[in-house]
Amino acid sequence: MDKFALITGASKGIGKEIALLLAHSGYKLLLVARSEQELKSLSMSIEQQYGNLPSYFVCDLSETGSAQKVAEWSRSQSATLSVLINNAGYGLWGNFADLEIQGQMNMLSLNINAVVELTHLLLPQLKETAQSYILNLSSTAAYQAVPSLAVYAASKSFVLSYSRALRFELKDTSVSVSCLCPGPTNTGFASRAGLDAFADLAEKFNMSPVVVAKAGLKGMFNKKAEIIPGILNKLSVFGVNILPKFAIEHIAANLYKR
Repeated sequence: MDKFALITGASKGIGKEIALLLAHSGYKLLLVARSEQELKSLSMSIEQQYGNLPSYFVCDLSETGSAQKVAEWSRSQSATLSVLINNAGYGLWGNFADLEIQGQMNMLSLNINAVVELTHLLLPQLKETAQSYILNLSSTAAYQAVPSLAVYAASKSFVLSYSRALRFELKDTSVSVSCLCPGPTNTGFASRAGLDAFADLAEKFNMSPVVVAKAGLKGMFNKKAEIIPGILNKLSVFGVNILPKFAIEHIAANLYKR
């Protein structure tokens, strides 16, 4: 029986690399993103490489009702969904009071609401599979407050906490839940967040999306609760756990000072 994987934010970055890796492993793909051109290009590339044309659905998951549309589409494509990758998300850089509220609310809608709603809608389908997996994309920003990335970091803290709680609730089912928490990655995140000023610095420390994707899938299939790729990222999270919160916030504020 064919195995299906649904990936949001699949057209670029980590989501794209996860799609390629799962296609290589024989999964039939259900791809979701905002750009039809990028989804079409990725689908054709996967068909050429692996002889298996993915299905794709174009939508903006920050919009009300979009998760319901994706879930209905997924059910129409497959009765055997075994992997859900909640990858779609973005950040905004700047002081909370200076950023437009609508952009921040849209970010929360995508980073939090879409993850929760889509997962809830697809859980019945995932439970019907003998072994299924959910991988939610968070960030190392989830482990501390980050001034000038306040709402983004808080949204990723939610994803991490939610993933761990959901994992526990589902421990006696066929569904395993993992949370991938990468640090800086070459995904275009910084550009969309308005962090272009850090481009030169980021190049020295960014991980490649394919390395993060490989670590994420390996951890997911090994049923790990939290996956932190890269030794520097692991060390930073360790430091957050032992240093006082005010010290961590001061460091973060100076690092991302506008």
